[in-house]
Amino acid sequence: MFNALRTTIIAAAFLTGAAHAAVNPNPQFGMAESNATADRQVTINANTKSVNVNNGDTVAFNVNGKTFTWHFDTLHAEEAFSLAKIAPAGVDTGNVTVYVGSNPLYRG
Repeated sequence: MFNALRTTIIAAAFLTGAAHAAVNPNPQFGMAESNATADRQVTINANTKSVNVNNGDTVAFNVNGKTFTWHFDTLHAEEAFSLAKIAPAGVDTGNVTVYVGSNPLYRG
């Protein structure tokens, strides 16, 4: 009986992780959020080359009328990556780079 329970718990944990990975393909950069939780809004246009955010920020990006919101929770104190890595399918972010600074709450 204990083995059956243990197997069920392990299977549930594995399936939950697999489902999360499918929804959030880049967890090393944070996670998608609802638009209502955004700390600020950033509009991306043809002239936008980069965006500066802090680790811990939740930002709503408006790209050609399509909006997505991202909570930044990177593995390193500072990080730089293409906005396309976190944008949903069908959102063309161009060549915009996101620069993630360390969280101001933990700067010493």
